[in-house]
Amino acid sequence: MKNSFYSSGFLGVLLLLVFVLSCRKDNDTIPVDSYKLTKSYGSEVPLSWNKLLIDIDRYSTGYRPPAAARLMGYVGMAAYESVKPGMPDYNSLSVKYTGLNLPSIEVQSNYHWPTSLNAAYAAMFRYFYPHINSSDYNKIEQLETSFSNQFQSEIHDAVFERSKKFGEEVAAQIYRFSTTDQFGHDAYKNPRPNTYIPPKIGANGEKLWQPTWPDYTPALFPYWGKVRTFALSQSELRGKPPLPYNEDPNSKFYQQALETRTIVNNVTFEDRWIAEFWSDDFFEVTFEPAARQIAIANQIVENENISLDRAVELYAKLGMSMSDAAIAVWNTKYIYNVIRPIAYIRDVMDPNWKTLLNHPYSGVKSITPEFPAYPSGHSCFGGSGAIVLSDIFGSNYSFVDYCHVNRFEFIGAPRAYNNFIEAGVENAYSRLQLGVHFRMDCDEGLRLGYLAAKRVIELPWKK
Repeated sequence: MKNSFYSSGFLGVLLLLVFVLSCRKDNDTIPVDSYKLTKSYGSEVPLSWNKLLIDIDRYSTGYRPPAAARLMGYVGMAAYESVKPGMPDYNSLSVKYTGLNLPSIEVQSNYHWPTSLNAAYAAMFRYFYPHINSSDYNKIEQLETSFSNQFQSEIHDAVFERSKKFGEEVAAQIYRFSTTDQFGHDAYKNPRPNTYIPPKIGANGEKLWQPTWPDYTPALFPYWGKVRTFALSQSELRGKPPLPYNEDPNSKFYQQALETRTIVNNVTFEDRWIAEFWSDDFFEVTFEPAARQIAIANQIVENENISLDRAVELYAKLGMSMSDAAIAVWNTKYIYNVIRPIAYIRDVMDPNWKTLLNHPYSGVKSITPEFPAYPSGHSCFGGSGAIVLSDIFGSNYSFVDYCHVNRFEFIGAPRAYNNFIEAGVENAYSRLQLGVHFRMDCDEGLRLGYLAAKRVIELPWKK
């Protein structure tokens, strides 16, 4: 009797356990109020993917600014939309863009938002980076698999598969939408089209930008002003007119060139540190200047350990802002075709003058970026980055930028800032210390960066 009692009792407990476990496995439909919201999770997934992004950016052929900024805009949007259903106070941005049709979640079904996000990032990276070296491409697979293995051990199989599918579908639709932009899609494959012949003389006889000494590299992305924006209107894509070209020593244009020449000729250690610290000019040496803002954001996200909803909002706003800022800047560059300091100063002031932009690997010295001077691209990225970071973390957030710590090819020692605007302004005017821009270039680049960020922030993110 005793054995029978214990046997039946044990059997009852066993059956109850089986029932509970089976319910746990199969019960993947729950009331909406029981969903775990996006904000319940940490930022490990977006942080890891954006760390990988800046690693890949350094070696991704064709993805120099502004194409890299466009990639960051669409990747950031896909990441945001892949977890947005778990953010009840937020809107989908799809209604803003004609032709963008995003999938819906299954009503009354549970989702694991980090799984959706991981799938979306992996898909977007594969869409935008089909050409990268095998080592970097394998890193995409490795990161996706690492998170997938972790999540599969934590959640039901059905929830995992449903969440992964949703993230992949969001990415597919956003990438499909990006391909309808005829001037932006696949532009990285031909960043210096030979169909573009830069004009030499302006309407008033002024000298215009031409490929510059010593390498005479052809124009980079001359048609980028026609790329589709996220938030800026068509009328906002044309910057203010630059100072008119003038060789008179009393003219404002001459004085701007004189300022750049004087700074370079009397460069201090601090000037050179700032110039090299923010440069990010060379493929395979560092990431490019749009990715620099992602690198700064990564440091803040890691330090603050912010929630998942704030992280995806940050990266989406940052990428979309920089993309729009770059479109406005490149549009303006090829409208006005302003000559570079290296050409003006050597022609008008000093035939032996050189910039401070030297390639640490090839040994080529006195380089100038391969597009017109006005406005500055670095300045627009620094400006848009500063506004977005201030929007998320506050206008008085002090930080130290460790982006280039331990680099030996240039001065990469960390620099401290009282706020993001201070960093953005230093980034902008570092181009004077490097000798590749006039002050007006930096002024207008900052303005367009600020404007692009303002317009992106004004999008209907929240209900």
